[in-house]
Amino acid sequence: MIRILFFVAVILALGLSFAWLADRPGEMILVWQGQRVEMSLLAGIAGLTTLLAAIVLVLWLIKAAFSSPESVRRYFRHRKRDQGYKALSSGLIAAGAGDAMLARRMTRRSRSLLSADKEPLIHVLEAQTYMIEGRHDDARAKFEAMAENPETRALGLRGLYLEARRLGSDEAAQHYAERAVEKAPHLPWAGQAALEYRSRDGNYDQAIKLLEKQRSNRSIDKTASDRKRAVLLTGRAISALESDPRQASIDAQEANRLAPTLVPAAVTAAKALFRLNDLRRGSKILEKAWKTNPHPEIADSYVRARVGDSVQDRLKRAKRLETLRPNHFESLRIVAQSALDAHDHKLARERAEAALRQHPREGIYLLLADIEEADTGDQGRVRHWMAQALRADRDPVWTADGYVSENWAPISPVTGELDAFVWKVPVEQIGGHQIDDKRDDARDADEAIRSLPPVEPAKPKGPAPQSPAWPKAEKQSPEQNRQERPASEATNKAAVTDTVKPEGPVASDQEQPTEKPAEPIVAQPAVPQAVVASPEPAEPAKAGGPEEGADKGAVVIPLQKPRRDGAKNDAVKASGAGAVATDRPPEAQSTTSAGAASVPPKAAGKSGPIDSDQEKEQRFLTHRIDDPGVNRETQQTTTSGSKFRLF
Repeated sequence: MIRILFFVAVILALGLSFAWLADRPGEMILVWQGQRVEMSLLAGIAGLTTLLAAIVLVLWLIKAAFSSPESVRRYFRHRKRDQGYKALSSGLIAAGAGDAMLARRMTRRSRSLLSADKEPLIHVLEAQTYMIEGRHDDARAKFEAMAENPETRALGLRGLYLEARRLGSDEAAQHYAERAVEKAPHLPWAGQAALEYRSRDGNYDQAIKLLEKQRSNRSIDKTASDRKRAVLLTGRAISALESDPRQASIDAQEANRLAPTLVPAAVTAAKALFRLNDLRRGSKILEKAWKTNPHPEIADSYVRARVGDSVQDRLKRAKRLETLRPNHFESLRIVAQSALDAHDHKLARERAEAALRQHPREGIYLLLADIEEADTGDQGRVRHWMAQALRADRDPVWTADGYVSENWAPISPVTGELDAFVWKVPVEQIGGHQIDDKRDDARDADEAIRSLPPVEPAKPKGPAPQSPAWPKAEKQSPEQNRQERPASEATNKAAVTDTVKPEGPVASDQEQPTEKPAEPIVAQPAVPQAVVASPEPAEPAKAGGPEEGADKGAVVIPLQKPRRDGAKNDAVKASGAGAVATDRPPEAQSTTSAGAASVPPKAAGKSGPIDSDQEKEQRFLTHRIDDPGVNRETQQTTTSGSKFRLF
């Protein structure tokens, strides 16, 4: 726009000048060698202007004639350079796309059209081509040559650093990163790598100096710089906690000021102050951190602040945390744990169940199992809580790049990244699905827990109340024994839940063939066995207990120990004409007929109490997790010295 205005102003000035001369006419007389020439003023000025223009045109033509060869050479040189840059651009695009053949062809064309000494991009294209072709040795040699050139030093050092990381050579990678930081401290990748390597080696002082240099160069913003400085100070405080607690407290408190959400900084500062016997300041730091971020490490450090405190003192400090963040999961958990240590089982159970309603996690189920073990000792309920813990979500832990650690660390042990540990639930996969998909099962388990019946107290030992005695009878045959028993005895059979009555008519003394037996039956001759009528009527048996005096068609089954695979040890399916198959080993199976019972050899010689320690252990293994348990002390044997039981 300014040029246009300037051009208009010049034209306007020339027009005004000619107009001014036209208003003032005059004559011009030229006398040269006796010749006199007269003309007007305007004609003389126009002639002079034309003469000057002609002289300039002739001079330009003469100069163009002498400079035309150089102009031609310059034209072809520029054209060649343009073609070389075009080939170089195409080669870089091909290398980025992974087309090794086109990249190699464009590299040769670029080198033929351009000078490699004057154009460093050719070295970059060659190195990229070597990389995609898999010629890493040639690429590394090219990067080393580039590192010696001041123009390409940063690019060469980065290429060497990446090659060293690829080969797993941490020492070489650290060397190249340190060289890059020394030459160009503003490079983000070099500064980050140098920080990680210095932190891994425990050289926190040099790492903090490098961080300050990066901040002064404005290669990192203030927020990220404060966070990294807090992480480095916390790592230095943790390393000096045992040897120099005073310096550790200074570093940790500064880290806590820079990053209030960094839990390890607050915990380390409190621990250092506790070692210096400054309980008040350490407790204030933990309380302030607890208000903003309730964390189990803060709770544990606060409760165990003073060495030698009693369990009651720890419970009081746990209740103090609960008042700061009421109805929070971690508050309820720490109170429950402290109450369990103080043997206040009622308070521990109340807080643990409240925490369970908020977050059904693995740790809270295990805590409930410990409470149940210490309070009632009911192994069935203990196994119930432990089974729920197996299906529940895991508790959050310190995780970095898939690595789970019990303690926080400033760098990741997998990748060496600074500030990589986060407090979260570790990701697990079962059959391709994450474990978080089981939250619905946890909610169903929570509802089942609330619907469990209370644990009944154990009844005192002693004989059960007796019913009116039957008429005393002598030894009879099985057929007479069935006929002479009272009719009311048939009602006892309804109380037996595990009895399976055979379908069809009762088997006679002669075995009838069965069409589809439930299990293979080994036919053996029935052994005559005398049945002694009990002088007292049998009471209804409890779940899983014995009963005597069953109705017609009852099957005589010897008592078997529970199987380790959790299968129920009771009479199972009967089919055909009274044939019965039991869930027992093959050597203990036998067929039964009406009024006849077979006793296995192993059970024939037994006497004394039937609930041995081994049987109790097996019963606990087969105990259902949602069953509060059965008091076996109230079960009585129906006949003293009986070798079998009637179901």
